[in-house]
Amino acid sequence: MIRPAAPADAAAIAAIWNPIIRDTTITFTPDEKSAPELAAMIAGPDPVLLAESAGQVLGFARYFQFRGGAGYRFTAEHTILLAPAGRGHGLGRALIEALADHARAAGRHSLIGGVSAENAAGLAFHAACGFQTVGIVPEAGFKFGRWIDLVLMQRRL
Repeated sequence: MIRPAAPADAAAIAAIWNPIIRDTTITFTPDEKSAPELAAMIAGPDPVLLAESAGQVLGFARYFQFRGGAGYRFTAEHTILLAPAGRGHGLGRALIEALADHARAAGRHSLIGGVSAENAAGLAFHAACGFQTVGIVPEAGFKFGRWIDLVLMQRRL
């Protein structure tokens, strides 16, 4: 089931996000997220959706304005992350489609995914969901003592 997140879901989102932050280059973020920080994000103006099965949160997705300024108001960047137990069951596709539907209804024209070049599964997932590579930013991220390229992928809504 896909549903909007509530601040009470912050700990479940942290349980998904923090191991990815701590152990992978899927995100370049070096600092783990706290439950209060995530509760504030959920309560903020940008949507956060959850994939849930049998009461267990298995993934989340959100979008936010791609860059500051009114000229970018129709383009959104997104984050989508799944717990290991949520992978391979179609939850990622369900989340991205629900996010795209929400963004379209909110007047957005396109979604941008900033995907680590080292995240082969993320690149394949986005391509399978209709995103096209529109650019590569060499050495945009730094994590674990090395530079990592960022692949920008776009899906027009």
